[in-house]
Amino acid sequence: MVTRIAILGAGRIGQVHARAVAGNRQAELVAIADALPEAAAALAATFGARVSDIGAIAADAGVDAVIICTPTDTHADLIEMFAHAGKAIFCEKPIDLDRARVAACLQVVADTGTPLMVGFNRRFDPHFRAVQQAVAAGRIGAVEQVVITSRDPAPPPLSYIAHSGGIFRDMTIHDFDMARFLLGQEIVSVQAMASVLVDPDIGAEGDFDTASVLMQAASGAQVVIANSRRATYGYDQRIEVHGADGMLQAQNQREADIVLANGQGFTAPVLHDFFMTRYLAAYAAEIAAFITALNDGTEMPVTGADGLRALDIAEAAVASVQTGSVVRL
Repeated sequence: MVTRIAILGAGRIGQVHARAVAGNRQAELVAIADALPEAAAALAATFGARVSDIGAIAADAGVDAVIICTPTDTHADLIEMFAHAGKAIFCEKPIDLDRARVAACLQVVADTGTPLMVGFNRRFDPHFRAVQQAVAAGRIGAVEQVVITSRDPAPPPLSYIAHSGGIFRDMTIHDFDMARFLLGQEIVSVQAMASVLVDPDIGAEGDFDTASVLMQAASGAQVVIANSRRATYGYDQRIEVHGADGMLQAQNQREADIVLANGQGFTAPVLHDFFMTRYLAAYAAEIAAFITALNDGTEMPVTGADGLRALDIAEAAVASVQTGSVVRL
C-alpha cells in the first residue's frame, strides 16, 4: 500500500518532512500547500508534487494523510478540519499552547476516529532510542536518575520568541517528552527555575533563556533537565540514565565521528550546528513510523495524549517558576 501525503507548510521543517516522504517507498508526496505560493512551488518542483491549497487538499479523495508544518496557532484548527475530512494526520508539536484547546481538539480526533501522530522527533533519534530500549530491557536495573542536557547554539529571533509560548512550552517540552519516553512512566512533580542570562531582550518579551528543572517520576526516580538558548560550542544534546545496575549515556553527535591526537592533545570535529542536521535521521525515522502505522493499521507511536502530557508538565514548570514551589501533577 502506498500512502498519498500532502505537506501543509513549506518552511524548514516542511522541507525536511517532504524529503522523508519522497524517500519512503510506502508513500507518495502528492501536494504542497503554503501561505507563500512561491515557497510551495519551489518545494513541489523539487519532489514532483503539485501545488494546492488547504481546502482543496481536505476535499481531495486522492490524499490519504497530511503533515502539518504550519505555525503553532493553526495546528488545532487544521487537525479538526482534516479529522472531519477523513485524513490521517501528523502534526508538529505542539497541538496548541492552551491546554483546554488541546483537549477539545483531541476530543474531535477521538470522535472521528482519526489517526493522529504528534511530532516529538527525538524519540526516533537512533542514539536516544537505543538508550530507551536498553532501559526497557532492564540493562541497568531500576532507573534512579535521568539527566537531560539540551542547549541551542544561539537564541531564535525575537519575533519567534514572542509567539513561542515560552521556553518551557517551546524548547523544554522536548525534554519533558524524552523523560517520559526514557522512564516509561509519568512525572508526578516539577520544580523549575529560569533566568535571563543570554539576551535581555528575551526577558523584555516575558520569556527566559536559561532554565533548570527537577522532576520526580511515579517510581521516585529523579529527572534533571538543563536548558540554555546559548552554547558557543554547538548544539548540545546529551542524555544520561543511571540505574541500580549501571548507567547509559548518549553523547553529543558531531559532523564526523573522529578524534585527532597529536602533541597539542586530543581534538574532535565541531558539534552539529542545529536540529536540522543533528536530528536528520530522527526526522526520517519519525515519518517512516507514521507511514508504517498507517499502512499496518497500528496505533501511532506518539499520540495526542503524549502531546497533552508534555504540555501539562510545561505548564507545571511555568507555575513552579512563578510561585517558587514544587508543583504536583
